[in-house]
Amino acid sequence: MSNMKEPEEAMSVEIELEDGTVVNCEVLTILTVAGEDYIALLPEGQEDKDEADVWFYGYSENPDDPNEEPVLSYIEDDDVYEKVADAFDEYLDECEFDNLE
Repeated sequence: MSNMKEPEEAMSVEIELEDGTVVNCEVLTILTVAGEDYIALLPEGQEDKDEADVWFYGYSENPDDPNEEPVLSYIEDDDVYEKVADAFDEYLDECEFDNLE
């Protein structure tokens, strides 16, 4: 159902909210769900990742220009959002399992 990719290095992005506020977010991972890429972001100031509100967005890169900024888009379909959230939960479970080994 999902394929997870770890960012190669710690990355962050700035998200501008509807009210004009800019929030810096840590990139947690990029998930592939049903053939589409999505990004999981942790807003700055939420150090406890277990209790934090993670934000999910659609994610796309221009394969012809690796220097072009990736495009983030809102996930408007509730069913798609739930699938992405489930894939992220699986990712977290996998991370915890890897830490036990």
